[in-house]
Amino acid sequence: MPDLSSGQAVTASAAQAVCVYCGSSNTADPAFLEAAFEIGGDFAKAGLKLVYGGGGVGLMGATARGAHAAGGQVLGVIPDFLRGREQPFDDVETVVVTSMHERKMMMFERSDAFVVLPGGIGTLEEIIELLSWRRLDLHRKPIIFHNPDGFWDPLFALLRHTIDQGLTPPSLAQYWRVVEKAADITPALLAWLAETGQEDAASNVRLLT
Repeated sequence: MPDLSSGQAVTASAAQAVCVYCGSSNTADPAFLEAAFEIGGDFAKAGLKLVYGGGGVGLMGATARGAHAAGGQVLGVIPDFLRGREQPFDDVETVVVTSMHERKMMMFERSDAFVVLPGGIGTLEEIIELLSWRRLDLHRKPIIFHNPDGFWDPLFALLRHTIDQGLTPPSLAQYWRVVEKAADITPALLAWLAETGQEDAASNVRLLT
């Protein structure tokens, strides 16, 4: 696994971008906000472009600020009706769209991989849809959860419950990886991207629209 702490730089190809799903609340645990800033900075140092929901609040804003502060490329995608609530981070490229569906599709199309940080109902909706698409083999893009202090363990338990009940195939559990420490997110992502060829990472966007 690549080591970002070593003297040798580890970078992704120019075409690689990572989408982050995460909470947009400023009342989140300060440790989560600090980790999000760190993760955004690590993406930039590794040459990964950040694609995110466009807001300047919560973990969303912290990730974008971390990437921007480290000199990284950042693309925000935000629906017009959420600009007042989520307060776009104007220092980075931001695309304003008309709906949540357009936002999610653009974020998906512009990304080669996904990282899920702690979040609420919106984040749950995004990741369940992403896993459902993966279950249908509509994409094979890496999905990594940041799981500090077992934050996502209840979700994993529910997903495994659906497997145990015969409602979801056992292969579902192979579609994501879990990382506990913020510093380990980018190395894990780079390692997975190195394993995944462009052909495997391609998606059948036509069937998603």
